[in-house]
Amino acid sequence: MPTPAFNFETGEVLLVNKPFGWTSFDVVNKLRFAMKVKKIGHAGTLDPLATGLLVICTGKFTKQIEQFQAQEKEYTGTLVLGQTTPSDDAETEPTPPVPVHHLTPAQLAAAAQGLTGPLSQMPPMFSAVKVGGERLYKKARRGEVAELAPRAVHIHEFALTRISLPEVDFRVVCSKGTYIRSLARDFGAALGVGAYLRALCRTRNGALALANAWELEPLVEAIKAARLPPATG
Repeated sequence: MPTPAFNFETGEVLLVNKPFGWTSFDVVNKLRFAMKVKKIGHAGTLDPLATGLLVICTGKFTKQIEQFQAQEKEYTGTLVLGQTTPSDDAETEPTPPVPVHHLTPAQLAAAAQGLTGPLSQMPPMFSAVKVGGERLYKKARRGEVAELAPRAVHIHEFALTRISLPEVDFRVVCSKGTYIRSLARDFGAALGVGAYLRALCRTRNGALALANAWELEPLVEAIKAARLPPATG
């Protein structure tokens, strides 16, 4: 396979499948080290437990980060009904389960439909939102409760793709600024049983698709190969 022709001087827009357990900043830092560039950033943070499309901009393309962030997003994932967690995902311990098998597919579909369209959404307590100059998750991990303001978001589509209670798989198309953890929490609340997000993958950012993204390690190797001086013979 030929070495990709990266333009390190001008900059690049790179699509990366963020690995599970990595922060978005971890990915940026690894690529910064491989590229030996100063101007690099990502468009749209993914939680450490999420995977999927991370748009990386370098050089002059860092000026387009806000444009990428403003675009529609698509996610797939799995939520667990009948339990909640402080972080609204699998990072923290769930509560003891409550019965959920009385719920019908029609009830689940109605709850999803009720969370479609323009919403006023409360961010999770474990989030990167800044309150008083400090990331909210830092306060949450100390057991502090902060006053939060809801944000206006738009859920264009909330489709349930598999129901195997207590698990439900879904696909969501939404506006920027949407917290899927909050959507899972609100879905569980609408059904009266609670819920948390067990798995999440971002599959699309505007017209950019996960199907066209690099896995991180092959990308790093390709960048290193591109930086090597041409062989002489």
